[in-house]
Amino acid sequence: MKKFIIPVAAFLLGACVSNTLPMAGAEPQPRMTSALNSLQDAREQLQQANRDKGGYREKALDHVNAAIEAVKRGISYDNRN
Repeated sequence: MKKFIIPVAAFLLGACVSNTLPMAGAEPQPRMTSALNSLQDAREQLQQANRDKGGYREKALDHVNAAIEAVKRGISYDNRN
């Protein structure tokens, strides 16, 4: 189990750092950034939760991952327009 946790933790740390760095010319988006950070924290918690949830933990992970991507796209869209 530890062999799995370390790469996942490194990936999540890298994802959090890369998503909080401002893009050149990007306007500050503190609420979107805060939402993104909260969603990433939620994903981490869900990944660490026990798997005995009747498939609902996995469904929640799917929804959180989709929300993370939507927030990233919203930030990117705003920075381009």
